[in-house]
Amino acid sequence: MIAGPEEPLLAELRRILTTIDPVPERVLLTARTAFAWPATTDEVASAPMADDLFRLVCAPGVLDGAPDGWVGTLLEVGELAVLTDDGGLDAITAVAHELDLVTVPLLRLEKTSEEQERTVMSYAATKPLVWIAESFGEEARAWAHERGPMTLLVDSNGPLSEDERRRVDRFVVILGRQAE
Repeated sequence: MIAGPEEPLLAELRRILTTIDPVPERVLLTARTAFAWPATTDEVASAPMADDLFRLVCAPGVLDGAPDGWVGTLLEVGELAVLTDDGGLDAITAVAHELDLVTVPLLRLEKTSEEQERTVMSYAATKPLVWIAESFGEEARAWAHERGPMTLLVDSNGPLSEDERRRVDRFVVILGRQAE
């Protein structure tokens, strides 16, 4: 992932993350601390986790080329589930290593694109959703428009462009402001 200057929206997201949970004994765990394997067998103390603000669903290739820390920052308030792509298990493993995750949720592969979309819709449940895919069918677009929780559909045929990442940033900042 490419390192670069922090964008204003990313700075706003970081500001929101520091004020989002008014209950002092609760903490937001980063992807690194939430899923890191303990270095020792000693008992590890932990505080209750704050609920994730949203779910992010995409293929691993979508995350290629993202600025250093961008995905990790999103995962401070959201959760990631991946869909398979041409990169297969190697691409999923690369994402896990890049984010220093021991596990990465994988949505099951379906026989048709319509069934795959229904699986993502089911996974979204009642959480806001950022769903990045090559394309979306009419059923998925109607579902996203009609459902209660906010939903961002991003059509992307590969790594996200800077403009697409900004759309995601704005969406997450809006969610964060609503949660304040």
